[in-house]
Amino acid sequence: MAAGGAPMTRPTIPAADALIGVKRPVLSHGFVVLVDYMGGDAAIVQAARVSYGAGTKTVRDDRGLVRYLMRHRHTTPFEMVELKFLVRLPIYVARQWVRHRTANINEYSQRYSIVPDEFDLPALEDIRQQSARNRQGRSDPLPAGTAEKFRSDLERLSGEAYGAYTAALEAGVARETARLVLPLAYYTEWYWKTDLHNLFHFLSLRLDPHAQEEIRRYAAELAGIARAVAPVATEAFEEFQLQGVSLSRREQRAIRALLGGATPEAACATAGLPLTREDGKPMSTGEGVEFLEKLDRLRAAE
Repeated sequence: MAAGGAPMTRPTIPAADALIGVKRPVLSHGFVVLVDYMGGDAAIVQAARVSYGAGTKTVRDDRGLVRYLMRHRHTTPFEMVELKFLVRLPIYVARQWVRHRTANINEYSQRYSIVPDEFDLPALEDIRQQSARNRQGRSDPLPAGTAEKFRSDLERLSGEAYGAYTAALEAGVARETARLVLPLAYYTEWYWKTDLHNLFHFLSLRLDPHAQEEIRRYAAELAGIARAVAPVATEAFEEFQLQGVSLSRREQRAIRALLGGATPEAACATAGLPLTREDGKPMSTGEGVEFLEKLDRLRAAE
């Protein structure tokens, strides 16, 4: 029973209800589906005020409270909102995704069920050179012939692997063993349930430009669903965390030097943020380079 003896009802959000069961396509054969949710912006406000019902505060007051909580990293109220997804994704994306351990997960069993003949086939523009700066990323486009050959090889080898998988099953090899021949491009599927605080943490890492492009596409779909479930909280997350810029102690020193009229290079030198190596060559990574990138972001901000 709610306060005053009135029956409790489950709060619903029309925009979120409209997304339940809707497949949002990602990559060749993947998708994200909102299965269920619990709570929204009102649940965050309720938890923060430790009260029941709508209360006496205005919508404007509630929005201000949510933004205050996000600004000051009061994260517990955001844990009151839960989202449950059904996700179909390539195994190579799943191996990155599962590193986020703050969720409940139940994956399609390739020991129990036969793997469908579906593998990820990237578009030619997504097949690019190894980045010289980011050792786990890609950078510039490849010559068309190189990208086309890789794509052709992937399609051929995946087909051959699935043929070997099917032949093994027909010969009586156990499914849990036969699956070993399948490459990382094949798809898996899972239920993934998390609270809004931990979803925001996932998004802060997987929407970052340094994250792999494929998982960023999944993260973008999750963000769109979060926006329907808790629009005020998601707006605050995007403003204060996703688009915010943090400054270390040295970077704050550099900012003070900039405000005093120093050039960015001189400000870095004053703050101890190196831009050159010992041999005098410019650095491509490091704190100084990252600080200049933050300045570029600030200049480009609308």
